[in-house]
Amino acid sequence: MDIKGVEIEDTYAEAFPIKVARVLITAANKHWAEVAALEATGFGTSVIMCPAEAGIEKFVTGDETPDGRPGVYIQICTFGYKALEEQLLERIGQCVLTAPTTAVFNGLPDAEKQFDTGFKLKFFADGTESETEVAGRKAYKIPMMEGDFIVEHSLGAVEGVAGGNFFIFADCQLTGLAAAENAVAAIQELEGSITPFPGGIVASGSKPGANKYKFLKATANEKFCPSIKDKVEGTEIPADVNVVYELVINGTSVDAVGKAIAAGIKAAVATHGVKKITAGNYGGNLGPHKFNLHDLL
Repeated sequence: MDIKGVEIEDTYAEAFPIKVARVLITAANKHWAEVAALEATGFGTSVIMCPAEAGIEKFVTGDETPDGRPGVYIQICTFGYKALEEQLLERIGQCVLTAPTTAVFNGLPDAEKQFDTGFKLKFFADGTESETEVAGRKAYKIPMMEGDFIVEHSLGAVEGVAGGNFFIFADCQLTGLAAAENAVAAIQELEGSITPFPGGIVASGSKPGANKYKFLKATANEKFCPSIKDKVEGTEIPADVNVVYELVINGTSVDAVGKAIAAGIKAAVATHGVKKITAGNYGGNLGPHKFNLHDLL
């Protein structure tokens, strides 16, 4: 299969289950909502070493938020609900409550799993907190120096999917990076998915385990490293490819991740200089979810 003259390899992306919380942050303007979201999702690229995977899902206008202000949805992902509850409390308490003009609302109000994160955060007010209601949602006012911080009582979570991916092969860094940026922008138009790596792009795609340094959980995927393609037996890099960027995609459902992969690929291949699209899989050893690229497209 090819799209716009770019080969789409007949392969699949392998992904695994993960617990996902979805949070809506609003603020006086988009800038401060984004600042808080970036802080709250920091150090959240990969559960290989980070305490969570996290990222920005999408931006919304005041017409789509409980308090009528611009906002941004974020997702925070961990392997267990206990760890997820801890991450929610820490990241919202330290990174959102502290940011100017922000408020926090439940991004999954209908989910079966709910954490009383807002109830716990109210104790920061040291007895001066009060209960309120925003668009029919139970919330708390926490008096602070700038005014009141509003946080909804509960934050929801679901069993989601992590590790959906695709690789962009390009002729040079500039064209490959432009293609990856276009893919991230397309994915951020969708609901339910995130690209948790820096700016949504992975420069350091890895493989599980190691060939030489057995004490490591993950190491460089040498078969996809262009600078050593002449030295690595079984390299996957064609002669005309000099850069590979990976997009890793998490989401609240299989459907959300599949739609994001498809949208990202379609945006990437529209960029001049892209040579091929493929995906990462490890023979089923990473997880049970398989996203076949041809099926998605």
